Amino acid sequence: MRRSVVLAATAALAVACSTFYVATTASAAVACAPAWSAGATYVKDTVVSKGGNNYTAKWWTQGEDPVLRSAQWDVWSNNGACGGTTNPSPSTPASPSVPASPSPSVPVSPSPSVPASPSPSTPGTPIPEGGLPKRALIGYLHASFANGSGYLRMADVPADWDIINLAFGEPTSATSGDIRFSLCPAAECPGVETEAQFLAAIKAKRAAGKKVLLSIGGANGQVQLTTTAARDRFVSSVSAIIDKYGLDGIDIDFEGHSLSLNTGDTDFKNPTTPVIVNLISAVKSLKARYGAGFVLTMAPETFFVQLGYQYYGSGPWGGQDPRAGSYLPVIHALRNDITVLHVQDYNSGSIMGLDNQYHSMGGADFHIAMTDMLLAGFPVAGNTANVFPGLREDQIAFGAPSSVSAGNGYVAPAGVQQAVTCLVKGTNCGGYAVRSGTNPNFRGLMTWSINWDKFYGWEFRNSHEPFLNALG
Repeated sequence: MRRSVVLAATAALAVACSTFYVATTASAAVACAPAWSAGATYVKDTVVSKGGNNYTAKWWTQGEDPVLRSAQWDVWSNNGACGGTTNPSPSTPASPSVPASPSPSVPVSPSPSVPASPSPSTPGTPIPEGGLPKRALIGYLHASFANGSGYLRMADVPADWDIINLAFGEPTSATSGDIRFSLCPAAECPGVETEAQFLAAIKAKRAAGKKVLLSIGGANGQVQLTTTAARDRFVSSVSAIIDKYGLDGIDIDFEGHSLSLNTGDTDFKNPTTPVIVNLISAVKSLKARYGAGFVLTMAPETFFVQLGYQYYGSGPWGGQDPRAGSYLPVIHALRNDITVLHVQDYNSGSIMGLDNQYHSMGGADFHIAMTDMLLAGFPVAGNTANVFPGLREDQIAFGAPSSVSAGNGYVAPAGVQQAVTCLVKGTNCGGYAVRSGTNPNFRGLMTWSINWDKFYGWEFRNSHEPFLNALG
């Protein structure tokens, strides 16, 4: 999603089940694996020892002390005592050899019901739980920048919008992990509200049952969490924004070169690429910090999701671009945490569907075929032994431009509604045979953007809100 007048183109992290060895006596302890080293890089299933215990890596890691990072959702599994010694106290300080991080390490809760915190002295305030309506209207609000659509105050966003994604939180540099957000400057955005008015309007929206999220990334905001330090900074900086503005959660809108797969990373269920595993870990930490009320949405482009049916990274099945399908491991690892996945069905090339035919933007067919893939699941890169499972109906919406100026692939309201009717009721599907069957709990529609919809007389909102409500 871009700022220009016309746009351009969660379960736990697939954790390996490690056997836990608990020695009942010193003589029964297994042998100690090679000692952990702060400067070494470890991949999934590597076994190391420290302080008299063996630990198994759940995913790629470097510089993360296994004694301190072996809670339920952390990178290391504690296999128990080795070599006849006992486990040190969890309060044992980190080894002096651990390299210093520019930001505090983010402890992760051993239970998802207990909020985690980037600092023990600043626990996160749990976000109150509150469900979405059965059908949701989701839109992006240009909060931090201006373009030809004009600025729209938060207080003036109509009540029909159930999820409002604030565009955008962006990093100070691609690899810093340091996310910043601020209101559009008055010189750039005539009519912008004060920060106090913005905060009050968010509070009022939430009191009315609406969800207000920080959307991170966008076309200009490349985010590459290449290190654990960047991961931890991501968690702490995003937490600060959520706390300051009183938000309900985040929207992951990573585009461009934010996500790509390293050579040899071919199994979406067990990713090893740092930018992938660090993003998963970061989102898990945020969810643990804020509790069950934390709302998580994602807006990937088709290139990063549905293209994975044919190509996955630059692996052995013919892929040419390491970014192809690179959202799949993130979606899969967070599938129990995702509130709504709304792929951008716009600014896309032709994509092969489950019928092995190419589908192109501009009509109901593209929305039907692309969304059916997420509901039914599909083999990744043609490998029938490696199937991406479909998500729940209530987790799925699809994204459509609100107007011809908002993005390539605009479809008039009748075409969008034909696609939704097909997916929900199995009727009026044209020539496409839906593999996922009927989906009565299909969540709804996302659009870029609320601002562009206002500019064009609220066509998207006025057409689709009553339609969604009438579906029952």
